[in-house]
Amino acid sequence: MAEGSLEVAPAPIPSGPVARTARALRIKTFVVLALAVVAGAAGNLFLSRGMKLAGDFGATPGEWLAAFARAFSIGEVWLGIACLIGFFVLFLATLSWADLSFVMPSSAVGYLAVALLAHFVVGERVSVLRWMGTLAISLGVLLVGGTPPRTTPLKADWAQPGAHKEK
Repeated sequence: MAEGSLEVAPAPIPSGPVARTARALRIKTFVVLALAVVAGAAGNLFLSRGMKLAGDFGATPGEWLAAFARAFSIGEVWLGIACLIGFFVLFLATLSWADLSFVMPSSAVGYLAVALLAHFVVGERVSVLRWMGTLAISLGVLLVGGTPPRTTPLKADWAQPGAHKEK
């Protein structure tokens, strides 16, 4: 092998209890991420609708304070905040067992959900270029979704970089 080149060995296909555990982890991860995506998309939808009701923030500090007061008097803003807190809790839970490099890109499917909600629920006109960008992100999500949710040991020693890698 040439110096500086990378050798990639195919991963062994797990069987027996390991396969069941891997399958259970994948199912748990996808279910919780799906719930997080729904909560996040709903939260962003409610915040958008509520902030449209609150009106423009203006340019001066006084106008900003008045806009904040208006915003926090609108039920949809509070509903959006509650949904986003739900998203955050589900996101934290997922990070407790799955890799960050899996969770972040996978949760980006929320961009597609938000674009769909913005178009069909709020009535926004989503341009062809925005749809193309959203679909490109979704294709990336599909690529990441085909990988295992966890590639590191459960309790990696964070004090030593690379401690989770096989020696």
